[in-house]
Amino acid sequence: MSEAVVPHKAEEPLARGAAQTGWFKRAVESDLFYSFRRSKITMIAAAITLLFFLLAVFASLLAVQNPFDPAQLQLLNSRISPLWTADGQSPFLLGTDEQGRDVLSAILYGLRISLLVGILGVVLSGALGILLGLTAGYFGGAVDGLIMRVADVQLSFPAILIALLINGIAKSLLGNKLDEMSMLGVLVLAIGLSFWVQYARTVRGSVMVEKNKDYVAAAQLIGLPAPVIMLRHVLPNTMGPILVIATINLALAIITEATLSFLGSGMPETMPSLGTLIRIGNNYLFAGEWWIVAFPGLALAILILSINLLGDWLRDALNPKLR
Repeated sequence: MSEAVVPHKAEEPLARGAAQTGWFKRAVESDLFYSFRRSKITMIAAAITLLFFLLAVFASLLAVQNPFDPAQLQLLNSRISPLWTADGQSPFLLGTDEQGRDVLSAILYGLRISLLVGILGVVLSGALGILLGLTAGYFGGAVDGLIMRVADVQLSFPAILIALLINGIAKSLLGNKLDEMSMLGVLVLAIGLSFWVQYARTVRGSVMVEKNKDYVAAAQLIGLPAPVIMLRHVLPNTMGPILVIATINLALAIITEATLSFLGSGMPETMPSLGTLIRIGNNYLFAGEWWIVAFPGLALAILILSINLLGDWLRDALNPKLR
C-alpha cells in the first residue's frame, strides 16, 4: 500500500511568497491600465515618447540625408533658413547648419544617439545598483556598511561631476584612441556609474523588509542558495520602485549626456547627439541662425518633459497609498 505524499511544511509559506511576487502583475492588469486610461496628459506623454523612439529607430528612412556621411554634405547648402521663411529651400524643412547638414536629419540621428546612450546608461546603472542593493540588504553587516558608505560618498557629489571625472580619466588614458563608438561607450560608463546609488538604496530598503518574511525563511529552509532567493523571490517584490527610478533616470541620463556633449566632453561633431547639436548651434545663435540651436533644443525639451510625465504617473500609479 503506497503512502500519501505529504508536502513539506516549508512549501506553504514559499507558495504564499510566490503569490506575493505576483502583486505587480495584478497591479498592471487592473489599477495601472485604469489609471493610464484616466490620465489624458499621461496618454499624450506616452504617445510623444513612443513617437520619438520610432523617429530614432527609423531615422535612416525618414531623413533626407545622412548627417554622419561627409559625402552627402555640401558647404554650399550651409546656413539655409527653414523652409517656411523667405530664404528657405526644399527639402530642408528646418534649415541647415554650418556644414550643410539638414537640421531635421541631424535631429533624427542625434535623437538615436541620445536615446541609445540614455537607455544603455540606465541599464548599466540599474544592473549595478540592483546587484549591490540586493547584496547589501540580504547579507547586511560589514558588506552592507561598506556598500552604503561608498554610496553616501558618491551622493555628496553631483552626478554630472562624477560623469565628467570618469570621462576625463578615460580621455587621459586613451587619448587619441577614442573614436566615435569608443566615446559612446565612455558616456554610457560615466552615466551608469553616476546613477547606481538610487537603485542600490531603494533595493536595499525593500530587501531588508522582504528578507524577514516567511517565504524567504522557507526558501532558506529547503536549501535554496542565496543568489536564487535574491533574484527569484526577493527581487520581484522590489520591481515597482525600480521601474519608477529607471523611468525618471532615463530623462536624467539623456540630460547628462546632452550636458556633457554641450560642454565638449561628449559625442564629437562627426557623430552628434542632441547635446552636440545644441553646442554647435549655440555658436551661431547671435549671428541670426537661430534654427540651428532652437530645434534640437526644443526636441530635447519635449522628450525630457514627456519621459518625466510618464515617470511621475508611474510613481503615483504604483504607490499603494494613493489608491
